[in-house]
Amino acid sequence: MRAAGRLAALLLVLAPATAGAQGAYPIVQSVAPGDVAVTVYRAPYRSSGGIDPDWPEGFAFITETRTVDLPAGTAMLRFEGVAEGLLPETAVVSGLPDGVIEKNRDARLLSPAGLVDAYLKRLVTLQRTDPATGKVRRQDAIIQAGPNGGVLLKTAEGYEALGCSGLPERMTYGGVPKDLSAKPTLSVLVESDRPRRVTIQLLYLAEGFDWSANYVAERSPDAPTMAMTGWITLANGGVTSFPGAQLNVIAGRLEKQERKGALESDAGPLVLQCWPMDITSTHPLWQLPPLIPIRGSQSGYQDDHRLGEIVVSAKRREESMMYASTPVSVVSADYLAQGEDLGDLKYYRLPFRTDVAAKQQKQVALLAQDKVQYEQLYSLYVGLANDRSFRPAGIMMRVWNRKSDGLGLAMPAGTFALFEQVAGRRLLVGEAFSTDRAIDERIDFEFGASGGVQYRVVEKAREKGRRDWEVTVTNDRPVDAEVEMRIPFALDPEPVGRERRGDSWIWRVRVPANGTLVETFREKAD
Repeated sequence: MRAAGRLAALLLVLAPATAGAQGAYPIVQSVAPGDVAVTVYRAPYRSSGGIDPDWPEGFAFITETRTVDLPAGTAMLRFEGVAEGLLPETAVVSGLPDGVIEKNRDARLLSPAGLVDAYLKRLVTLQRTDPATGKVRRQDAIIQAGPNGGVLLKTAEGYEALGCSGLPERMTYGGVPKDLSAKPTLSVLVESDRPRRVTIQLLYLAEGFDWSANYVAERSPDAPTMAMTGWITLANGGVTSFPGAQLNVIAGRLEKQERKGALESDAGPLVLQCWPMDITSTHPLWQLPPLIPIRGSQSGYQDDHRLGEIVVSAKRREESMMYASTPVSVVSADYLAQGEDLGDLKYYRLPFRTDVAAKQQKQVALLAQDKVQYEQLYSLYVGLANDRSFRPAGIMMRVWNRKSDGLGLAMPAGTFALFEQVAGRRLLVGEAFSTDRAIDERIDFEFGASGGVQYRVVEKAREKGRRDWEVTVTNDRPVDAEVEMRIPFALDPEPVGRERRGDSWIWRVRVPANGTLVETFREKAD
């Protein structure tokens, strides 16, 4: 489900209510929360892929605190500015004196088609401009039909379709109907025995949010260590902003039941199908601009006053953010996300307030470690013969997530980008993906294939169910290469002192610089 279909929020009535009955009650509007907390959960079924930039597939648990003045009796309380992807069946309202009678997700929301629908059989002003003279002509018209399939107008000259005159034209309205809202809105019918000011909490789940981790490392030129920064990349795909929010994220796989989610809006863009008018640069704009402005500078980047926060608006997507890292030395520990256990999940809380703006991705600092030890390895698989031809070995960087090795932190799943300095320039070496990693766990980052370390696997002999294998590894690099062979079969004789990983033996060898190494193995008969 895409954000283009979500310009307006939708109605989902959780208790029966007619429009006439709602109109009989006074309306109390809460235009924005006084305080808000946003806790974002990753898309449950996204593995190594990036965040969907159009409509993120995760969700958020949102807690809003609002203060309202209730009249005596029954009133319709409207919460404006809720999240666009709000799931109304999850909404809980606490703090009301006599509880909630019913809840509604308002459908009559401001959009081009919504305005046409609201003004059916009503008077509007039709404005046309003569492109030759620039003269503007205005006349009264009554909307007879629309918005689906076009708009039919009745003027003094008769009936005509909007946008089919061949002239640039637009309609103007006398005003916005009171029940047509510019923001996603949740309405609740409440009752109070006397006028009072109350502070209430609104809690709900909302779709259209997501987050992932991004790690950027630069290895040292003179030691097997690297400086690493970790970033939480957060996306809000909706039209609602949450300024000054307490932001939290949850790592781990959360079991979430399938649901239909927020339904598609009936009132969307107004589509008029006629011949082209004028030229493309001056064609009338039938779609309203975004209702809630996107935060950010003209370049798409917005610098925050805190070190440890990067903001990217809708103009630049996740690819632009992946390497927008701040050096380890200037990421203050005061702004790193604080990790806590939440059952089998991991809960990360930002130690400062931040804006969760509409149609925006931003990054906040997760970790900053300047001397993380690593090991450069090359991997190969012995299980398949390759007809005496050489193939490249895999490039692998191994990190142990231990304090003694410079880490010792729970690491959420995400992308890892490795850089190094070459002739004074910072260049990308490789990129890999890692799943969620616990403390003391081995992390192997695989960066593709090596052109300098290659290998050949040849089946030398086969008899009575046994096979003899010969592995030749070449290294044309000026330094020794540590190679890890994965052997997926039983060996005869069984090795002593070698690592067993799953169903495979791990055979570790060192290939000398500009040299060749040959190893032979006998596969044990079943």
